[in-house]
Amino acid sequence: MLLENKVFAITGGASGIGRAAALDAARQGADIAITDVMEEKHVEPLLRAIEAQGRRALYLRGDVAAPETANRFIDSIRETLGGLDIFVSNAGICPFHAFLDMPPATLEKTVSVNLLGAYFMVQAAAKLMVAQGRGGAIIAVSSISALVGGEFQTHYTPTKAGVLSLMQSTAIALGRHGIRCNAVLPGTIRTAINENDLADERKARKLIERIPLGRLGEPEDLAGPIVFLASDMARYVTGASLLVDGGCFVNLQ
Repeated sequence: MLLENKVFAITGGASGIGRAAALDAARQGADIAITDVMEEKHVEPLLRAIEAQGRRALYLRGDVAAPETANRFIDSIRETLGGLDIFVSNAGICPFHAFLDMPPATLEKTVSVNLLGAYFMVQAAAKLMVAQGRGGAIIAVSSISALVGGEFQTHYTPTKAGVLSLMQSTAIALGRHGIRCNAVLPGTIRTAINENDLADERKARKLIERIPLGRLGEPEDLAGPIVFLASDMARYVTGASLLVDGGCFVNLQ
């Protein structure tokens, strides 16, 4: 019970990595708050699964790209769950597209969700944690793409580098308040964000050949690292970046 009686909030928590992390945090004893763009009826099974662990569950539908969503989410957490101990910025999009004809709207939407959305949410969560005066943990889901380029990800990789940098800077800004800020950098994880891309079996096979552990990642592979960084086991860890990529990055030569 690494997160017993903690309040754990996550963006983009209705599916993929976010869903897996929320479920694992509940198993570790935390009450869970989730925001996502899905209609609540589609999130009900997840909320019931959290409650089946004996934990409270809160869902707020909203777009992280809108600054007001951050304030609504944090206000709901304070009013319904009584406070906030752990915040995970996870929401993100990656509409693959070539560079030379990148539509401005695609670039702007990706930056708004992935980078500005993370900024607004982390800022709002940090304000509540500072006001509470009991510290906390903030974790952002960056990507191996923060460290390497991608031909069809010229709009995406800069946002993930920005998220990593945001955690490094907030670790400095918030350390005096006892708030730890860290990033996880997943490699290729099977989620809805890359479902169509990985449908190409030849491409998926080539990706797997570069991974020393011999497989693509699953959302559950991120849950443990996120819970670790959220827990007191990582009480002296801040400003860190944790690769969760099956060894892909170190095998790029």
